[in-house]
Amino acid sequence: MASVTFKNNPVTLIGQEVKVGEKAPSFTVLANDLSPVTLEASAGKVRLISAVPSVDTGICDAQTRRFNEELSNVENVEVLTISMDLPFAQKRWCAASGLENVHTYSDHRDASFGEAFGVLMQELRLLARAVFVVDSNDVVTYVEYVAEGTTHPNYEAAIEAVKAAK
Repeated sequence: MASVTFKNNPVTLIGQEVKVGEKAPSFTVLANDLSPVTLEASAGKVRLISAVPSVDTGICDAQTRRFNEELSNVENVEVLTISMDLPFAQKRWCAASGLENVHTYSDHRDASFGEAFGVLMQELRLLARAVFVVDSNDVVTYVEYVAEGTTHPNYEAAIEAVKAAK
């Protein structure tokens, strides 16, 4: 399992670690209108899945903005930002962000995504910072479990992985 800290304190990740080459596990999260959304809803597209502890924090805000700004014009790509934030808080963040096509999803109800992708921090019931790229055939082509939850992911590597995925 990936070794992760949050504010330099070790945390226990619940679920299975996802690896490159595996079929992406299915999950169900909530959209800002409380409707359920699954990985299959974006079938046939390349997906960058950005897991963040909370969109209301500086690094999570920056991560969400950067991936959406840099990938919004790449054809057949969808960026999914998933956190444990309530859908209402995510909706408020989306309205204030100025980003037109941002997709934020909440895992607060069932922790379905957190457990499926091995990013649910047991001690905090938040998602560990991580980035996954899933190709149009639902195969994982890139994985980054960010070692310290209060630091940025490797944006360049993730964006290149999206552009290389089909």
